[in-house]
This record gives sequence, C-alpha cells and structure tokens, in this order.
Amino acid sequence: MHVSAVDLFCGAGGMTNGLEAAGITVEAGLDVDPDCEFPYEHNNDAEFVEYDIGELARDEPEKVGEYLNSQADATLVAGCAPCQPFSPLTHGSDSSEHEKYGMLDAFLEIVRHVEPDFVAMENVYEVRNTDVYEDFVDGLDELGYNLNPEEDRRVYCPEYDIPQTRRRWIVLASREGRIDLGDPINSHPDNYPSVRDYIDDLPQLRAGERSGEDWLHSARDLSETNLERIRESRPGGTWRDWPERLQLDCHKKASGQTYESVYGRMKPTDPAPTITTQFYNLGSGRFGHYDTEQNRALSLREGALLQTFPKDYRFTEDIDEVKIRKIGRLIGNAVPPKLGEVVGNRIQEFLEWSDRQATVTDF
Repeated sequence: MHVSAVDLFCGAGGMTNGLEAAGITVEAGLDVDPDCEFPYEHNNDAEFVEYDIGELARDEPEKVGEYLNSQADATLVAGCAPCQPFSPLTHGSDSSEHEKYGMLDAFLEIVRHVEPDFVAMENVYEVRNTDVYEDFVDGLDELGYNLNPEEDRRVYCPEYDIPQTRRRWIVLASREGRIDLGDPINSHPDNYPSVRDYIDDLPQLRAGERSGEDWLHSARDLSETNLERIRESRPGGTWRDWPERLQLDCHKKASGQTYESVYGRMKPTDPAPTITTQFYNLGSGRFGHYDTEQNRALSLREGALLQTFPKDYRFTEDIDEVKIRKIGRLIGNAVPPKLGEVVGNRIQEFLEWSDRQATVTDF
C-alpha cells in the first residue's frame, strides 16, 4: 500500500528513516534546526524543509498538506514535538511556560487542517501527565480519529529491540478503525538487546581519539582525574568503587548518595541507559564504555548505533564539521529509527488488513 507521509519536528531523520524502512514514502521532514538538513536528506529519500512549526501552524497550517501525495492509498502526519518541557529532567516542575510547550498544540492545528488518514505522535513517557497532551488527544478524538488505548501507548525500548532503557509514549490515530502498537517484539528481559550486541565490533578507541575508518567513531577527551575515575570503575559499578580521593564532594552529601550511575561504566550484557544529548560526556550518566581497556565515554558512532541508526548514517558532510556537542544533540534528540519502523509496520499491517476486509465484503 502506498502511504504518503510528512514528518514534523523531523530532526536528523530518525522517524523518517524508520518509516521508510517500513515501506512508507516520506515526502518531507520539517524542522526549525538547519543543522538537520544534511543528515536528513543525505540518509533518507525525503526533502528537508526548514520551518518554525509553531509559526507555520499559526499562519498557514494547510501548507503541510501540499507535501502529501493526494494519489496515495493513505496519508500520515507523524512527529515528535520537542520533549524538553516534558522531560524527567524537569523533576516534575511546572513547564507550561517553556517556549516549546505549545508545540503539541501546533501539531494538532496542522492535523486539523491537513486531515491525514493517520497520525503518529511520539514523545517522552512523562508527556502523558500534561494538560497540553490531554488537549492533543481530546482534539484528535473530536476530529473523529480512533486512538490506540492508553495501555497500548507505553513503549519500553528493549521490548522493541532497541538497546537502551528509554521509555516513550506513542499515540496512533486512524480515521478508519483503531490501530494499535500491539505486542512487543521481546516480552522477556532475557531477550533484550545489549550494548555489546550493537557496538562490540567497533575499533577500540582512547579518550580524545577518532577512528581513521569512521569520522563519527570519535570519543571526547578526559581530564587526568576522570581518566583515573574510569580506570577505577567496573561495568555496572558505582562511584563507591573509587578510592575516597577521587570521589566528588556531592557524593559525600546525603543528596548525592543516590546518583550512583554518574561516571559509571555500562554493563555489556544489558541495554544502555537512555541515550541523551550528553551521552558522549562521562559525567552525564552511565556512559562509560564497558571494556576496561577503553577508558572513555561512548563515541558519537556508538551513541548513534544504540539509537539504532544504520552503521553508515552520516551526520556531517565534512570531517572538519564533526563537532561533538552538535552531533551529540542530533543523535540524542532523535526518535530511534527502529521505533519509527515499528510505527510504519503497524500502519502497513492495518492497511493490508483493511484491504482484505474490503475484498471479503465486496465478494
């Protein structure tokens, strides 16, 4: 079935890459960040369009429909509105004044004017507790969409073959019948993908080194103190493994006792922690390499692989443009492509089922 799609807030192309792997034609990706243009267009068969989606929704939301193919069997508007206002890093504080809080309203406004056959909304798990999310799902319901039930919206990434403990929330909406995410791929922890499954075959690196075989396999340098800390760290361990002289002042306070993963090494047999925009930074979480001969945090390529980007996915055109912070942000903000593929497959399966039902009825 020919599904024509537009990807809102497309970033570097994670959702688009997954949808295309499922056989969906993504016509265009829209995002305000010009840094996304090269990775989006180089790795996908879609056009990148630089737009402030908030302004677009306010001034000409119907314009998004111009990118969709009206001759397709079905149309889809997908998107992951910026998750910063809803992130667990806000620690439950009121974020309704955040400049990006209203982007779900913009998403709904575009859907209201474009009227696609399907809508797919992906975001952080915590989005479900916000007023703007309630307005979004209520708005879809008022527009006549059938929504997957709440118990079907929770995504724990290892259950979908994504090797990180990321939790996400996905709303699927259809004009013709209800479409669900359905059962996970991996229902038992013994079958969860591991860090080692995804990055063990990459060349060894030292902190501050870049592989000659792959520009993106590049690791951030470490201070001598942090090199000592990671040398004293064991996979899955904590800062309590260090000698006292290496412990941070915050670790000695009651408020810092529970932050055990910071500066830690990952366990090779487990999924990685959530790949954030700071995954290349040893002090930002349990992002130390599990190999005790590689005393460093994750490389950019390793972060991309743990996000399930293809191994040859390029984020920059030139080696001189490999900026760790910029590319780390593009990778960490992305929808894991495998999650986009799950969404695309469910839409394709639903359409095939609908087509069979129509054939039986006609007969």
